[in-house]
Amino acid sequence: MSARILVVDDLAPNRNLLDVKLSAEYYDVLTASSGEEALEIAAKERLDLIMMDIIMPGGMNGFEATRILKSDPSLYHIPVIMVTALEESKDMVRGLEAGADDFITKPIDDFNLTARVRSLLRLKMTTDQLMSHTGHTAENCRPMFEKIQGRKGRILLIGDEGGQPARISRMIGEAHEVVIEYDPAEAMRKAKSHFDLVIVSLVAKSFDGLRLCASLRFSAETRDTPILVIGDSDDQQTFVKAYDLGVNDSIMRPVETQELRARMATLLRRKFTADSLKENFNEDLEMVISDPLTGLGNRRFFDRQVEPLFDELKDGGEDFSILVFDIDHFKRVNDMLGHDMGDQILKEVAARIVTNMRAVDIVSRYGGEEFMIAMPGTTQDEAFFAADRVRQSMAGTPIFVDGQGLSITMSCGVAQVIPGEQLREVFRRADTALYHAKRNGRNQVKAADLGRTESKTATAA
Repeated sequence: MSARILVVDDLAPNRNLLDVKLSAEYYDVLTASSGEEALEIAAKERLDLIMMDIIMPGGMNGFEATRILKSDPSLYHIPVIMVTALEESKDMVRGLEAGADDFITKPIDDFNLTARVRSLLRLKMTTDQLMSHTGHTAENCRPMFEKIQGRKGRILLIGDEGGQPARISRMIGEAHEVVIEYDPAEAMRKAKSHFDLVIVSLVAKSFDGLRLCASLRFSAETRDTPILVIGDSDDQQTFVKAYDLGVNDSIMRPVETQELRARMATLLRRKFTADSLKENFNEDLEMVISDPLTGLGNRRFFDRQVEPLFDELKDGGEDFSILVFDIDHFKRVNDMLGHDMGDQILKEVAARIVTNMRAVDIVSRYGGEEFMIAMPGTTQDEAFFAADRVRQSMAGTPIFVDGQGLSITMSCGVAQVIPGEQLREVFRRADTALYHAKRNGRNQVKAADLGRTESKTATAA
């Protein structure tokens, strides 16, 4: 993945080493020799990741620079990896408290560097997508991301009984809901019941951790669930296989509490951000294709849904027909009773139409008080009788709104699609039939002319 990374270190050899390693992976690398210079570059350049050395004598250290970055509304969303030769947990804690997202210790091996960088860049990419989709800027999206970071996750721990899982669970504490499983088959079954993160031991004696990871990635229900694996530092080949199978991150034994929590936090933030992106997309899609009042599809939904029917008919597919319903005297109802009551009537009309149509029929509110229906595999005569069934249902039973019974009727135009017609053409024929139904007294169904001289009408008895 292409990205721009800022490397911050007071020593030129360290900067050059990381520059070479990251450039070899085709990243665009910028460098800074102090915390102050890093802040200046971050304010001017678009960055996807910052690798910050902790100890920089004679100027602003990594802790201070990270704290300032994370307090800046326009920069706080950029992931920061702390780079240090120190391995004491107090330095890890201090780095995380300053706002760092992860850390890596010197000497830096290529495998660990690649894993850390890719994990944080995926998080950055997902956050950028969410900001773009919601229209947020870096300055105003902080509450959204703080809410995501504050979510409690469901974690599934899989390992040997009496071994690692219980200890890992204690490290996680009460920040998340933790479920421990020792049997791989049962673990797979549980993993399909919505977990936000699965932690798998690669050193388990009772099952093959790599095979379990492969199964998790193969299953449709768990394909997108983040996987964190735990293994031995001297078994890099197993880690390589795990990443080839699609695991998201790794941690080596002995597991440090702060390192574990940092890895988990990154994966959970990415998972929750992706979930938010999906939810937001689905909400937007729902708004685009559905009518918020009745819950039916809207005009755009209808046009998209019927397009394949026209294509199939051109290729000799089955007949289908279009119905256009309109509520009689609806403007008068709105003027006399008010728009709130008019809305209630529209909801009830929509419900009755759906109740009287088949599951395969495409039902939409096409606009105002007009409803459009496509009936696949239906001739004009068959569609005519279906339309009259809806009309009778509407006319035969009052609609009750706020305890008041209202007599509502509908008129309808029906047209079978002629091969070669476009939607606008068949709509025009059905709408013309509807117009004649209304002119002839309303509360009736009128069939469009199919090229014959006769036409058909159904009226109230």
